Amino acid sequence: MELKYENSQLLSKIANTYHGENSPYFSVKQVYDADPFHPTKNPNGIIQMAVAENKLTYELIAEWIKKNPGASVCSPEGADDFKNIAAFQDFHGLPEFRDLTYELIAEWIKKNPGASVCSPEGADDFKNIAAFQDFHGLPEFRDAVAKIMKKVRGGKVNYDPDRIVMAGGVRGAMEMVMFCLADPGDAFLVPSPWYPGFDRFLKWRTGVQLFPVVCESSNNFQITREALEEAYDNARKANIRVKGLVITNPSNPLGNTVDRDTLRTLVTFINDKQIHFLCDEVYAATVFRSPDFVSVSEIIEEVECNRNLIHLLYGLAKDLGLSGFRVGIVYSYNDTVMNLCRKMSMVCLVSSQTQYFIARMLSDEEFIDEFLSESAARLGRRHNTFIKGLEKAGIKCLESNGAVYCWMDLRQLLQEPTFEAETSLWKMIINVYKLNVLPGSTFHCKEPGWFRISFASMDDETLRVALERIQIFASEILNGHNFISNTCNGK
Repeated sequence: MELKYENSQLLSKIANTYHGENSPYFSVKQVYDADPFHPTKNPNGIIQMAVAENKLTYELIAEWIKKNPGASVCSPEGADDFKNIAAFQDFHGLPEFRDLTYELIAEWIKKNPGASVCSPEGADDFKNIAAFQDFHGLPEFRDAVAKIMKKVRGGKVNYDPDRIVMAGGVRGAMEMVMFCLADPGDAFLVPSPWYPGFDRFLKWRTGVQLFPVVCESSNNFQITREALEEAYDNARKANIRVKGLVITNPSNPLGNTVDRDTLRTLVTFINDKQIHFLCDEVYAATVFRSPDFVSVSEIIEEVECNRNLIHLLYGLAKDLGLSGFRVGIVYSYNDTVMNLCRKMSMVCLVSSQTQYFIARMLSDEEFIDEFLSESAARLGRRHNTFIKGLEKAGIKCLESNGAVYCWMDLRQLLQEPTFEAETSLWKMIINVYKLNVLPGSTFHCKEPGWFRISFASMDDETLRVALERIQIFASEILNGHNFISNTCNGK
């Protein structure tokens, strides 16, 4: 059922805004859902390459589930249905089951019978989690999360479980922090290109503005002190109060880690300006080649700064592939922010059953070590395969070492260096070549011709088909085929 928006005086101002729905980031889902690729049922359908999911390690956790039957969705017998809930779902309810491979987690569940209270083996603990719990997270869950946060950061930083607050996904966690730090009309600086989801969950309900720090391809989109100062000054000249800076590390959409020197520059900058620093580190364990990931938590041990300004966001959607479990984490060095987040978290809780299950799994250190190592290896292999396929098509990407996507350079395929030409090319890629990718303008990139394309959200056969289609469209567009006819008829 498609619901319509109606401007109504009976509703609030916030209800009459489209909160980013006109962005391709949100609209492409409808296009894909109308014609999804399937190797046998719909081989000419659209291949989903716009969603930033890591589906390469589901069978690892499935194996753990099979060894720990009580930690399954409900039982060892139900572990094979893990695939139906671990990926992103429609936020208003579960869609039809997806044909994914989550066997690794399901195997772990079946081998660990007591890890779920919804199983005979775990039923004795049911009474302990069925009632209200600490809204900011079960103690054993926060303990386990603190340990894995340390582990994925190379054991270089210790985290206090009492400084951890849970929320329903990193999006909810970030919005919660934003409510703590800024008032409507205030601004946060954001290096461009940036994750378009920020336009909804950082702005829509909070009323906060996002002010671009312009980064350019000439230096591989690196964040510089000069660009930060220029953005800060421009905001001040526009009478906008700047309350902070927000980044993703590894970057979304660039797919590379923010290096130590740049992080030192960022921390020094926010300390000089006495503004807040939100660092989204949800891709911390997806780094598959050097340089290693560096957390802002390391930097504040090296650089003198006001720690009350530092706020870390984390989750399990990318590092463990558990995007459907909706686990977001706030870790702030500011006591007041932590106290406020504890109070606010009661409206965006993580279910106690989810916490119980994940706490059991994260506490299995042998499994987690094996999982993180294998996940990085698989991401690295998939990235190499993908890059080689693009090179075969004559397409280059920004050099990357983490996350689950590439920043693809299609500037040579534009008819002219404009965002209108980028939009025409994007529509052709979706409508003619049936590949769901995202144009750079969606990410507020200041240069037309860049696209984010995900490589870890499909199986090997689908990837093979996708690369074949990419090679065909690159060849045909460079040779001038299809372009005018397919863009002029509105496709």
